[in-house]
Amino acid sequence: MNIQEQVRKPAQNRIARLLLRPFQAFFDAEVTGGVILLCCTALALIWVNSPFGPLYDALWQTHVMLGIGPFALDEALHFWINDGLMTLFFFQVGLEIKREVLVGELSSLRKSALPVIAALGGMIFPALIFLVFNFNTSAHSGWGISMATDIAFALGALALLGSRIPVGLKVFLAAFAIADDLGAVLVIALFYNTGIDLLALGLAALFLMSLITANMLGIRWRFVYLGLGVCLWLALLRSGIHATLSGVLLAMTIPARAFIDGHDFVRTGRELLDEFESCDPGQVGLAMSDEQQAATQALEVVCEKIQAPLQRLERGLHPWVNFLIMPLFALSNAGIHLEGNVLSNIVSPVCLGVVLGLVCGKQIGITLFSWLVVKLGVSELPERVSWRHIYGASWLGGIGFTMSLFVSDLAFGAGQEVHIAEAKLGILIAALLSGAVGCAILFGCRKEAAEW
Repeated sequence: MNIQEQVRKPAQNRIARLLLRPFQAFFDAEVTGGVILLCCTALALIWVNSPFGPLYDALWQTHVMLGIGPFALDEALHFWINDGLMTLFFFQVGLEIKREVLVGELSSLRKSALPVIAALGGMIFPALIFLVFNFNTSAHSGWGISMATDIAFALGALALLGSRIPVGLKVFLAAFAIADDLGAVLVIALFYNTGIDLLALGLAALFLMSLITANMLGIRWRFVYLGLGVCLWLALLRSGIHATLSGVLLAMTIPARAFIDGHDFVRTGRELLDEFESCDPGQVGLAMSDEQQAATQALEVVCEKIQAPLQRLERGLHPWVNFLIMPLFALSNAGIHLEGNVLSNIVSPVCLGVVLGLVCGKQIGITLFSWLVVKLGVSELPERVSWRHIYGASWLGGIGFTMSLFVSDLAFGAGQEVHIAEAKLGILIAALLSGAVGCAILFGCRKEAAEW
């Protein structure tokens, strides 16, 4: 290796690390969030089936009032988690989808074809399998339960396998999980709504148009979007369409452009740094001069302007969603009463439809549709990813959890609590089985791509 190559290689390594760092940070946060989710799920199951079970049920039915006078909402704590805090979860999902469509794995037809069509297969087959078991019954509305993949749990399972998993597979799994989250959002919007209030829906459309106008005018003040977003949430809540969809709609209107371009940022940044250096650069903190403080504050403003609001919101929201909102959701929704004949619940059509939909439907749909896309030349496998990798990832796609639990509450109404319990039991069984088998398959994979 000559001198030029020796100098070039460290530079290339630094660039590669910088390019991978955003995804690595995303991956690490999802993995940690998955561990916390698992702990909260176990806690909910132990709690609800302990002598303190009645306290568990009473806690989530405790009413909390928010607002003033006629604008107040008095709802159970379970409502504020599922319809309120989960709106922020959907907001983050929307931000991730928009980012991926603009600059990520979904930004071009060839790049997006593999994960998007794989996600499509992973939605169609689970729904069909559920309907095979529950067609023409009172539980047929649960066909959407097994359509989504829990990205936190799925990436958490990959993390257990360490460096034997190529980065390309992690990106593929994250991309198809985001794509089928979008599919689940569309299913919720189109099929899981109550009677439509046209006046409230019209108001929601008005607030959405206001958000779009704010984006087009280049307004970056986050409180404008926050205020209009809350109004959109209230309008959708009254309209009959599930209010959490306001999070996705709001995310689509968040500006994704920087306020200044890269050349202005570099030029202004250098001028401010030169100004800071012209004084004594050894003076820091409280010892800085007025000129240095002014230069520092101006540099902060410039650094903020070069970042798109979408980037800043996604980064700021991620820890709140992963480490507070989703664990609270798991804690309040994963409590399944296991007394009685558990075996009869397991072999019920609802539970079997969910388990086989997630376990079998996901692996068949994701693998088959991925194979078709590659064989037709529409896309190609990621670097160092083999078909065995794809098959293992398809099993991890059977970990539905968060979105599946969410849809199960929407799919079955009052008087169908038995179906809800059967569906949630199926979701937990499928998550354990899919995670264990998926990890076992991927554990035997080599890093190098290989044909079956």
